[in-house]
Amino acid sequence: MSALQEIFQRYAPEYLERYRATMPAWHKKVIHAILHCRTGEFGANLYRCDACGQTHVAPCSCGNRHCPTCQHAKAAEWLDRQTKKLLPCPYFLITFTMPQELRPFVRRHQKLAYSALFHAASAALSKLARDPRFVGADQIGCFGVLHTWGRQLQYHPHLHFIVPGGGLSRERDAWIASKAHFFVRVEPLSLIYRAKVRDAIARAGLLHQIDPTVWQKPWVVNSQAVGDGSASLRYLSAYVFRVALSNSRIVNYDDHQVTFRYRKVHSPRWRKTSLDAMEFIRRFLQHVLPTGFMKIRHYGFLSANPKTSLQKIREMISVIYEVVHEILEPLAALSSVAIKCPRCGHPLRWSTFVRALLPP
Repeated sequence: MSALQEIFQRYAPEYLERYRATMPAWHKKVIHAILHCRTGEFGANLYRCDACGQTHVAPCSCGNRHCPTCQHAKAAEWLDRQTKKLLPCPYFLITFTMPQELRPFVRRHQKLAYSALFHAASAALSKLARDPRFVGADQIGCFGVLHTWGRQLQYHPHLHFIVPGGGLSRERDAWIASKAHFFVRVEPLSLIYRAKVRDAIARAGLLHQIDPTVWQKPWVVNSQAVGDGSASLRYLSAYVFRVALSNSRIVNYDDHQVTFRYRKVHSPRWRKTSLDAMEFIRRFLQHVLPTGFMKIRHYGFLSANPKTSLQKIREMISVIYEVVHEILEPLAALSSVAIKCPRCGHPLRWSTFVRALLPP
């Protein structure tokens, strides 16, 4: 049993007793999933070792995207897929934030607000990239990832965008490269991003719920060159499928207190903080996304069905792009690791799936 699962086993019943009536349905679903992950309720796979004849039972994971036990393999698979899409060009990591005063509104209207952030960020990037003073490309490609947590589980929604350094011409027959260490200016990018978020909230008829001074405050946008993109993908892969707190950071959970480790920004030193168990669960659940909401979104020529293939774009940029394949080789090896018998060490063969026994 993982540390987070044991915390929920001990304290979630009390939390549900207190707050069940006011909790969103998707919070209750996550609690149920974590409580029963790998307990057999979701079925089990049977594996057989042909060498020693031993049969092994592997209870199924819940598969919930907010369960830390279930996300490691998904992160590796995602990294493999995204690395295969890398182009032989410079990449940029662009982070979009918002003022702290807007966070209560965003938390109350998550689907609307998160979608508005994604649309505003992608549209602002596309608009500035068309400017010949920056890139001058008619279409760029990018993808964004939503993060909602700070280092102590506080609510801090923001977006990370990975952007190839360049884009396609209007006719989609030429690659227009950006500068190696500069994509677009962050000052106008921030202004356009803020205005588009405001417009989306206004269209929803909810602008009156927000303090007008929010729209006069600076919205911090950061852009940094990250080389060929592989390093930024590896950085993001650790967060794309990670939940607000990993099991490895949990230090102790006794006496109705949960203690976990964290690091301050720009500091390598680990620190500890303790929260009451009810507050810990509350902070964890505030990062549970609404059912069906996609926290990763792709745009332009990196979207699901682009008119211009990545192969053609690679050929536009350079005939030689072996660097991409050099990155893929070690990842392909990692994805094919076999499950081994804990008794004799030989590979296990999947036998059958057993459904969980349902209560009468």
